[in-house]
Amino acid sequence: MRRIILLMSIGVVAMFLSSCLTVEKKQYTFELNGKGAGKLTIKYINIMSNVDSAGYTEVKDFEELLTSYVIGTKVEDAYPDAKVSGKRLFEENGVLCGEVIVDFPTLEAGRLYQFDSKSPVMFYTSSVDGETFVESNGTYGGEKMPVVMFATKMKTLTITTSISKPSDESYVSLLGEYKKSKK
Repeated sequence: MRRIILLMSIGVVAMFLSSCLTVEKKQYTFELNGKGAGKLTIKYINIMSNVDSAGYTEVKDFEELLTSYVIGTKVEDAYPDAKVSGKRLFEENGVLCGEVIVDFPTLEAGRLYQFDSKSPVMFYTSSVDGETFVESNGTYGGEKMPVVMFATKMKTLTITTSISKPSDESYVSLLGEYKKSKK
């Protein structure tokens, strides 16, 4: 019994330590249709690997990016009440970027909130792990109230967050691995 628990514990730890993927910035663009539904486009700018002492490489992280996010269901799992209608990787301005399109039937499924039809639509930025607010076309409540509020008449909502600084030498761009995969 102890062996089983030990093996399961090792497996869980290995699963959490297996990937060191990060991005420099994320751009969220919500396009609302006026009925509480809409489309969310998330653009991941400068997808990178965190080089660490455990020996994880950009090759392994690029494989993880493909198998878990592009081909796999990590994005679908993050938005269980919405439909992912597109995923792609591409090069832009000399860095690897990714894009995910999510169609949501309700504001809640798109991770938005509105108390009633007269209240602003809101996005809670602290629910996004490790991200720091950068800018938006809405009004940011600040660090003590990390909510972006959008006027009820707005149909396109944008939010940009930052995660990792590419100048930090512990990060390596995955653009090279992407280019190799395209050959």
